[in-house]
Amino acid sequence: MSSNDELNVPQDELAEAWQQTLPERLTGGDKAEVLADGADARTLRVHIKAAGHQSLEFDFAVQYIDSREIDIQLTDVEKDGQSVDERTDIMQELIADYRRHLHETAQALHHYTHS
Repeated sequence: MSSNDELNVPQDELAEAWQQTLPERLTGGDKAEVLADGADARTLRVHIKAAGHQSLEFDFAVQYIDSREIDIQLTDVEKDGQSVDERTDIMQELIADYRRHLHETAQALHHYTHS
């Protein structure tokens, strides 16, 4: 494997592949929207609306380090449109679950990103 393992997939195509694949990895009822980050061609913006009556929404930045490895940053958590403290144990568990689903999505797309 080359040490210069760059991601060579057009960002809009990558966002569409994520949009198709991520919902298959989420818990039933959760909704996701994946968009290309206009400021960084290696980054996708992921918005997840949690199922249930809590009206929780999570925003993540998923950046490709190379064609296989991603870095995930939580950018916001909201409940009923208001930012909430993501440091509580319950929030940390939910965030960990969503991070796992994001990694699973990236793994499922290795055939697409690593050619």
